[in-house]
Amino acid sequence: MSQVAGLVLPFFGLIFIGYAVARLKPQPVEALGWMNTFVIYVALPALFFQLLAKTPIERLTEWSYILGAVASTYIVFTIMFAASIAISRSTIAESTIKGLSAAYGNIGYMGPGLALLAFGEEAAVPVALIFCFENMIHFAVAPMMMAISGGERESPGKLALEVVRKIVLHPFIVATAAGVVAAALHLTPPLPVERLLAYLASAAAPCALFAMGVSLALRPLKRVPRELGAIALLKLVVHPILCYVILSWIGNFSPSWVFSAVLLASLPTATNVFVISQQYGVWMERASASVLITTVLSVGTVTALLYAITNGILPADLFP
Repeated sequence: MSQVAGLVLPFFGLIFIGYAVARLKPQPVEALGWMNTFVIYVALPALFFQLLAKTPIERLTEWSYILGAVASTYIVFTIMFAASIAISRSTIAESTIKGLSAAYGNIGYMGPGLALLAFGEEAAVPVALIFCFENMIHFAVAPMMMAISGGERESPGKLALEVVRKIVLHPFIVATAAGVVAAALHLTPPLPVERLLAYLASAAAPCALFAMGVSLALRPLKRVPRELGAIALLKLVVHPILCYVILSWIGNFSPSWVFSAVLLASLPTATNVFVISQQYGVWMERASASVLITTVLSVGTVTALLYAITNGILPADLFP
Protein backbone atom coordinates (compact mmCIF):
# COMPACT_ATOMS: atom_id res chain seq x y z
CA MET A 1 0.00 0.00 0.00
CA SER A 2 2.90 2.37 0.68
CA GLN A 3 3.96 2.02 -2.97
CA VAL A 4 0.51 3.09 -4.15
CA ALA A 5 0.43 5.94 -1.65
CA GLY A 6 3.78 7.06 -3.00
CA LEU A 7 2.22 7.28 -6.47
CA VAL A 8 -1.15 8.77 -5.60
CA LEU A 9 -0.46 11.20 -2.76
CA PRO A 10 2.06 13.42 -4.59
CA PHE A 11 -0.15 13.31 -7.67
CA PHE A 12 -3.43 14.31 -6.02
CA GLY A 13 -1.44 16.43 -3.58
CA LEU A 14 -0.47 18.76 -6.43
CA ILE A 15 -4.13 19.14 -7.38
CA PHE A 16 -5.01 19.90 -3.75
CA ILE A 17 -2.16 22.44 -3.46
CA GLY A 18 -3.43 24.22 -6.57
CA TYR A 19 -6.96 24.20 -5.15
CA ALA A 20 -5.83 25.45 -1.73
CA VAL A 21 -3.62 28.21 -3.12
CA ALA A 22 -6.44 29.46 -5.35
CA ARG A 23 -8.75 29.56 -2.32
CA LEU A 24 -6.25 31.21 0.04
CA LYS A 25 -4.77 33.65 -2.49
CA PRO A 26 -7.58 34.47 -4.94
CA GLN A 27 -6.56 35.72 -8.36
CA PRO A 28 -8.65 36.63 -11.41
CA VAL A 29 -9.47 33.65 -13.59
CA GLU A 30 -7.44 35.28 -16.37
CA ALA A 31 -4.30 34.80 -14.24
CA LEU A 32 -4.42 31.08 -15.03
CA GLY A 33 -4.16 31.70 -18.75
CA TRP A 34 -0.37 31.70 -19.07
CA MET A 35 -0.04 28.59 -16.92
CA ASN A 36 -2.49 26.73 -19.15
CA THR A 37 -0.70 28.05 -22.23
CA PHE A 38 2.63 26.76 -20.94
CA VAL A 39 1.20 23.33 -20.12
CA ILE A 40 -0.79 22.85 -23.33
CA TYR A 41 1.49 24.49 -25.87
CA VAL A 42 4.96 23.88 -24.43
CA ALA A 43 5.47 21.39 -21.59
CA LEU A 44 3.19 18.47 -22.52
CA PRO A 45 4.05 18.65 -26.26
CA ALA A 46 7.75 18.53 -25.29
CA LEU A 47 7.05 15.47 -23.15
CA PHE A 48 5.17 13.65 -25.92
CA PHE A 49 7.79 14.48 -28.55
CA GLN A 50 10.74 13.50 -26.38
CA LEU A 51 9.32 10.09 -25.51
CA LEU A 52 7.82 9.20 -28.89
CA ALA A 53 10.93 10.19 -30.85
CA LYS A 54 12.83 7.44 -29.03
CA THR A 55 10.22 4.76 -29.71
CA PRO A 56 10.60 2.19 -32.54
CA ILE A 57 8.18 3.16 -35.30
CA GLU A 58 6.51 -0.28 -35.41
CA ARG A 59 5.16 0.30 -31.90
CA LEU A 60 3.26 3.40 -33.03
CA THR A 61 0.81 1.58 -35.32
CA GLU A 62 -1.13 -0.67 -32.91
CA TRP A 63 -4.48 -0.05 -34.58
CA SER A 64 -6.36 -2.77 -32.69
CA TYR A 65 -5.19 -1.25 -29.42
CA ILE A 66 -6.33 2.23 -30.46
CA LEU A 67 -9.68 0.88 -31.67
CA GLY A 68 -10.28 -1.00 -28.41
CA ALA A 69 -9.50 1.96 -26.18
CA VAL A 70 -11.57 4.42 -28.22
CA ALA A 71 -14.46 1.94 -28.53
CA SER A 72 -14.74 1.62 -24.75
CA THR A 73 -14.95 5.41 -24.45
CA TYR A 74 -17.72 5.75 -27.00
CA ILE A 75 -19.71 2.80 -25.71
CA VAL A 76 -19.86 4.66 -22.38
CA PHE A 77 -20.75 7.90 -24.21
CA THR A 78 -23.57 6.11 -26.07
CA ILE A 79 -24.98 4.58 -22.87
CA MET A 80 -25.16 7.95 -21.11
CA PHE A 81 -26.42 9.78 -24.20
CA ALA A 82 -29.18 7.22 -24.85
CA ALA A 83 -30.24 7.14 -21.18
CA SER A 84 -30.43 10.93 -21.12
CA ILE A 85 -32.65 11.00 -24.22
CA ALA A 86 -34.86 8.05 -23.23
CA ILE A 87 -35.16 8.49 -19.46
CA SER A 88 -34.54 12.18 -18.70
CA ARG A 89 -36.08 13.41 -21.98
CA SER A 90 -33.17 15.81 -22.34
CA THR A 91 -32.26 17.62 -25.55
CA ILE A 92 -29.55 16.32 -27.87
CA ALA A 93 -27.25 19.16 -26.77
CA GLU A 94 -27.66 18.40 -23.04
CA SER A 95 -27.35 14.67 -23.64
CA THR A 96 -24.10 15.25 -25.55
CA ILE A 97 -22.57 17.09 -22.57
CA LYS A 98 -23.80 14.36 -20.22
CA GLY A 99 -22.30 11.71 -22.48
CA LEU A 100 -18.96 13.53 -22.57
CA SER A 101 -19.07 13.92 -18.76
CA ALA A 102 -19.36 10.15 -18.45
CA ALA A 103 -16.79 9.26 -21.13
CA TYR A 104 -14.26 12.07 -21.66
CA GLY A 105 -11.58 11.58 -19.00
CA ASN A 106 -8.86 14.01 -17.95
CA ILE A 107 -6.29 12.23 -20.09
CA GLY A 108 -4.44 15.42 -21.00
CA TYR A 109 -3.64 16.98 -17.64
CA MET A 110 -3.76 13.89 -15.41
CA GLY A 111 -3.02 11.03 -17.80
CA PRO A 112 0.63 11.46 -18.81
CA GLY A 113 1.92 12.31 -15.33
CA LEU A 114 0.18 9.48 -13.50
CA ALA A 115 0.79 6.83 -16.18
CA LEU A 116 4.50 7.63 -16.43
CA LEU A 117 4.80 7.71 -12.65
CA ALA A 118 3.05 4.36 -12.30
CA PHE A 119 4.42 2.44 -15.30
CA GLY A 120 7.53 4.31 -16.41
CA GLU A 121 8.46 5.53 -19.89
CA GLU A 122 6.90 2.38 -21.38
CA ALA A 123 3.54 4.12 -20.84
CA ALA A 124 4.40 7.11 -23.05
CA VAL A 125 3.40 5.56 -26.38
CA PRO A 126 -0.02 4.16 -25.36
CA VAL A 127 -0.87 7.39 -23.53
CA ALA A 128 0.01 9.51 -26.56
CA LEU A 129 -1.88 7.22 -28.98
CA ILE A 130 -5.02 7.17 -26.86
CA PHE A 131 -4.90 10.90 -26.25
CA CYS A 132 -4.51 11.79 -29.91
CA PHE A 133 -7.16 9.49 -31.33
CA GLU A 134 -9.72 10.10 -28.59
CA ASN A 135 -9.34 13.86 -28.90
CA MET A 136 -9.63 13.74 -32.67
CA ILE A 137 -13.00 12.05 -32.21
CA HIS A 138 -14.04 14.37 -29.36
CA PHE A 139 -13.24 17.40 -31.53
CA ALA A 140 -15.52 15.97 -34.21
CA VAL A 141 -18.37 14.63 -32.05
CA ALA A 142 -19.08 17.75 -29.98
CA PRO A 143 -19.66 20.20 -32.87
CA MET A 144 -21.43 17.53 -34.95
CA MET A 145 -23.93 16.76 -32.17
CA MET A 146 -24.47 20.46 -31.46
CA ALA A 147 -25.13 21.00 -35.16
CA ILE A 148 -27.69 18.17 -35.14
CA SER A 149 -29.34 19.71 -32.08
CA GLY A 150 -29.67 23.06 -33.85
CA GLY A 151 -27.27 24.85 -31.53
CA GLU A 152 -24.60 25.29 -34.17
CA ARG A 153 -25.51 27.65 -37.02
CA GLU A 154 -22.42 27.25 -39.18
CA SER A 155 -22.67 25.60 -42.58
CA PRO A 156 -21.60 21.93 -42.82
CA GLY A 157 -18.52 22.85 -44.86
CA LYS A 158 -17.38 25.52 -42.42
CA LEU A 159 -18.08 23.19 -39.49
CA ALA A 160 -16.02 20.39 -41.09
CA LEU A 161 -13.18 22.83 -41.77
CA GLU A 162 -13.19 23.98 -38.14
CA VAL A 163 -13.06 20.37 -36.91
CA VAL A 164 -10.10 19.61 -39.18
CA ARG A 165 -8.34 22.80 -38.04
CA LYS A 166 -8.75 21.86 -34.37
CA ILE A 167 -7.37 18.40 -34.99
CA VAL A 168 -4.44 19.37 -37.21
CA LEU A 169 -3.32 22.33 -35.10
CA HIS A 170 -3.78 20.89 -31.62
CA PRO A 171 -0.33 21.14 -29.96
CA PHE A 172 -0.45 17.62 -28.50
CA ILE A 173 -1.27 16.13 -31.89
CA VAL A 174 1.37 18.24 -33.65
CA ALA A 175 3.98 17.13 -31.10
CA THR A 176 2.93 13.50 -31.44
CA ALA A 177 3.16 13.68 -35.23
CA ALA A 178 6.61 15.27 -34.98
CA GLY A 179 7.67 12.52 -32.57
CA VAL A 180 6.45 9.82 -34.97
CA VAL A 181 8.38 11.42 -37.85
CA ALA A 182 11.52 11.65 -35.70
CA ALA A 183 11.14 7.99 -34.72
CA ALA A 184 10.62 6.91 -38.33
CA LEU A 185 13.67 8.84 -39.58
CA HIS A 186 15.79 8.07 -36.49
CA LEU A 187 16.33 11.78 -35.88
CA THR A 188 18.05 12.84 -32.67
CA PRO A 189 17.90 16.49 -31.55
CA PRO A 190 21.21 18.22 -30.75
CA LEU A 191 22.25 17.94 -27.10
CA PRO A 192 21.20 21.51 -26.13
CA VAL A 193 17.74 20.95 -27.66
CA GLU A 194 17.48 17.56 -25.95
CA ARG A 195 18.26 19.17 -22.60
CA LEU A 196 15.69 21.91 -23.18
CA LEU A 197 13.04 19.29 -24.02
CA ALA A 198 13.96 17.39 -20.86
CA TYR A 199 13.52 20.51 -18.71
CA LEU A 200 10.17 21.27 -20.28
CA ALA A 201 8.98 17.67 -20.03
CA SER A 202 9.87 17.49 -16.33
CA ALA A 203 7.66 20.53 -15.70
CA ALA A 204 4.64 19.12 -17.54
CA ALA A 205 3.00 17.00 -14.83
CA PRO A 206 3.51 19.34 -11.82
CA CYS A 207 2.31 22.42 -13.71
CA ALA A 208 -0.66 20.59 -15.26
CA LEU A 209 -1.86 19.21 -11.94
CA PHE A 210 -1.39 22.51 -10.11
CA ALA A 211 -3.32 24.32 -12.87
CA MET A 212 -6.08 21.72 -12.65
CA GLY A 213 -6.44 22.32 -8.90
CA VAL A 214 -6.68 26.08 -9.50
CA SER A 215 -9.30 25.50 -12.22
CA LEU A 216 -11.43 23.43 -9.84
CA ALA A 217 -11.23 26.15 -7.18
CA LEU A 218 -12.34 28.81 -9.66
CA ARG A 219 -15.50 26.86 -10.48
CA PRO A 220 -17.38 26.58 -7.17
CA LEU A 221 -19.99 23.85 -6.75
CA LYS A 222 -23.39 25.42 -7.40
CA ARG A 223 -25.69 22.90 -9.06
CA VAL A 224 -25.26 19.18 -8.66
CA PRO A 225 -26.87 17.22 -11.52
CA ARG A 226 -29.31 14.49 -10.60
CA GLU A 227 -27.49 12.31 -13.12
CA LEU A 228 -24.24 12.64 -11.17
CA GLY A 229 -24.49 9.12 -9.71
CA ALA A 230 -24.78 7.60 -13.19
CA ILE A 231 -22.02 9.84 -14.58
CA ALA A 232 -19.62 8.99 -11.74
CA LEU A 233 -20.38 5.26 -11.97
CA LEU A 234 -19.90 5.17 -15.73
CA LYS A 235 -16.76 7.31 -15.72
CA LEU A 236 -14.90 5.90 -12.71
CA VAL A 237 -16.03 2.25 -12.69
CA VAL A 238 -17.73 1.10 -15.90
CA HIS A 239 -15.33 2.80 -18.32
CA PRO A 240 -12.12 1.23 -16.95
CA ILE A 241 -13.76 -2.19 -16.60
CA LEU A 242 -15.05 -2.03 -20.17
CA CYS A 243 -11.66 -0.89 -21.48
CA TYR A 244 -9.93 -3.74 -19.64
CA VAL A 245 -12.33 -6.37 -20.98
CA ILE A 246 -12.19 -5.12 -24.59
CA LEU A 247 -8.37 -4.88 -24.72
CA SER A 248 -8.03 -8.32 -23.12
CA TRP A 249 -10.45 -9.74 -25.67
CA ILE A 250 -9.04 -8.25 -28.89
CA GLY A 251 -5.30 -8.72 -28.45
CA ASN A 252 -2.27 -9.74 -26.45
CA PHE A 253 -0.80 -6.38 -25.48
CA SER A 254 2.01 -5.79 -23.02
CA PRO A 255 0.91 -5.23 -19.40
CA SER A 256 2.05 -1.60 -19.38
CA TRP A 257 -0.07 -0.86 -22.46
CA VAL A 258 -3.20 -2.53 -21.05
CA PHE A 259 -2.83 -0.94 -17.63
CA SER A 260 -2.06 2.49 -19.13
CA ALA A 261 -5.31 2.37 -21.12
CA VAL A 262 -7.30 1.19 -18.10
CA LEU A 263 -5.75 3.91 -15.94
CA LEU A 264 -6.63 6.59 -18.50
CA ALA A 265 -10.18 5.23 -18.67
CA SER A 266 -10.48 5.48 -14.87
CA LEU A 267 -9.65 9.19 -14.72
CA PRO A 268 -12.35 11.74 -13.79
CA THR A 269 -14.29 13.96 -16.16
CA ALA A 270 -12.03 16.27 -18.17
CA THR A 271 -12.12 20.00 -17.54
CA ASN A 272 -12.58 20.32 -21.32
CA VAL A 273 -16.16 19.09 -20.86
CA PHE A 274 -16.92 22.27 -18.94
CA VAL A 275 -15.17 24.31 -21.65
CA ILE A 276 -17.34 22.65 -24.33
CA SER A 277 -20.51 23.22 -22.30
CA GLN A 278 -19.54 26.87 -21.84
CA GLN A 279 -18.81 27.25 -25.55
CA TYR A 280 -22.34 26.13 -26.46
CA GLY A 281 -24.13 27.51 -23.36
CA VAL A 282 -25.46 24.07 -22.37
CA TRP A 283 -25.50 22.36 -18.96
CA MET A 284 -22.62 24.57 -17.69
CA GLU A 285 -22.98 24.54 -13.89
CA ARG A 286 -23.74 20.83 -13.82
CA ALA A 287 -20.81 20.04 -16.12
CA SER A 288 -18.58 21.97 -13.71
CA ALA A 289 -20.01 19.98 -10.79
CA SER A 290 -19.36 16.72 -12.65
CA VAL A 291 -15.69 17.65 -13.12
CA LEU A 292 -15.23 18.61 -9.47
CA ILE A 293 -17.06 15.68 -7.86
CA THR A 294 -15.65 12.94 -10.12
CA THR A 295 -12.17 14.36 -9.43
CA VAL A 296 -12.76 14.08 -5.67
CA LEU A 297 -14.18 10.56 -5.99
CA SER A 298 -11.31 9.48 -8.24
CA VAL A 299 -8.90 9.77 -5.30
CA GLY A 300 -10.48 6.57 -3.99
CA THR A 301 -11.19 4.78 -7.26
CA VAL A 302 -7.80 5.46 -8.89
CA THR A 303 -6.02 4.46 -5.68
CA ALA A 304 -7.97 1.19 -5.61
CA LEU A 305 -7.14 0.51 -9.25
CA LEU A 306 -3.42 1.15 -8.78
CA TYR A 307 -3.43 -1.05 -5.68
CA ALA A 308 -5.02 -3.89 -7.70
CA ILE A 309 -2.46 -3.45 -10.50
CA THR A 310 0.68 -3.14 -8.37
CA ASN A 311 -0.27 -6.08 -6.13
CA GLY A 312 -1.06 -8.47 -8.99
CA ILE A 313 -4.77 -8.63 -8.18
CA LEU A 314 -5.61 -7.53 -11.72
CA PRO A 315 -4.00 -9.80 -14.37
CA ALA A 316 -2.57 -8.12 -17.46
CA ASP A 317 -4.78 -10.24 -19.72
CA LEU A 318 -8.25 -11.36 -18.70
CA PHE A 319 -8.34 -13.94 -21.52
CA PRO A 320 -4.78 -15.35 -21.81
